[in-house]
This record gives sequence, structure tokens and C-alpha cells, in this order.
Amino acid sequence: MAISKERKQALVAQYSTLLEQTNGFVIVEYRGLSVPETDILRAQVREAGGLYIVAKNTLFTKALQDRGWPIPDDLLQGPVAVAFGMDNLPGVAKAVLEFTADKTREGKIGVTGGVMTGQILDAKKVSAVSMLPSLDEMRAQLIGLIVAPATGIVSVINAANGQIVNVIQAYLDEKGGGEAA
Repeated sequence: MAISKERKQALVAQYSTLLEQTNGFVIVEYRGLSVPETDILRAQVREAGGLYIVAKNTLFTKALQDRGWPIPDDLLQGPVAVAFGMDNLPGVAKAVLEFTADKTREGKIGVTGGVMTGQILDAKKVSAVSMLPSLDEMRAQLIGLIVAPATGIVSVINAANGQIVNVIQAYLDEKGGGEAA
């Protein structure tokens, strides 16, 4: 069934908006995936902070071109869907890969590649991206690195204060006036 010109323009605009909001996406080829299975994948991607849509290749290519993204022509063949990472591409990639790893879905769905920070990724690179920490995890690690030296300084100061008190207490005990302190 043909798509009207207005609908095509609306889809290109939707894809363009999503491309503005994302830091990368994963391209998934699907054949024979049921609607309930697709809904499960959508929910898992949404839970990871992303968005999963079935894309029309020519219109998605047009949106990529309009936004200045690299165009992975070889990955946009056949029935494809796109999992947009939004602010958490590693988490979204991990969710998609976990879904596709299920043996009952073998041959129905697979990751063909993706795009991140202007680079086209093959399936192996998408797998490597999925092992990166999420943005929130990286923030927590960074805060831990920043706070660790301050915690060490506080510990040293507290230990020094305790040692000074112990020296004063020992001096007072030696002079015979330590009971009152």
C-alpha cells in the first residue's frame, strides 16, 4: 500500500526529531518476529531509556541525510527497525542484544550494526558499545573519583586529631593529672 506524500513527510520529520534527540542508534533486522515479541523488545528498550521503531529505509535515509548523520546504506536493507539510544546507547544496545540472544528468536531478529558519534558500527562494535557503562554509571564513577581524595584527607585529619589527643592524654597521665581529663 502506497504512503501519501504527507505521511512520508511526517515520517521523515519524526525520524529527524529522534535523530536530534539521540546520541546513536542500533539497526535491527527482523523477519518473522511476532507482534507480542516486538512489544516485549519495545518495552525493554524503553526501560533502558531508548525508543524502538520500525523504519522505512528510504525515509530514514532521507532523515539521516537531512541531519548530517552518516548513512549506513548496507545496513538499511530489508525489514529493519531502529533502537534509538537517546542518552543511553550502551544500555539500549545491551537490551537489544539480550533480546536477540534468546535461542527461540534465532533467525527472526539480529543486530546488523548502528551509528554512534558520527561513526558507522558493525554488529561487533555494537556489542562492544553495549559493554560500556551507562551515562549515569559513568557519572557515579566520576563523582567517586572526585570524592575519594577528599575522603582520604578527612580520614588523615581525623587520625591526626586522634593522635594529638592521645599524646596529650599520655602527657597528662605521666604528670599525674590525667584522671580529670
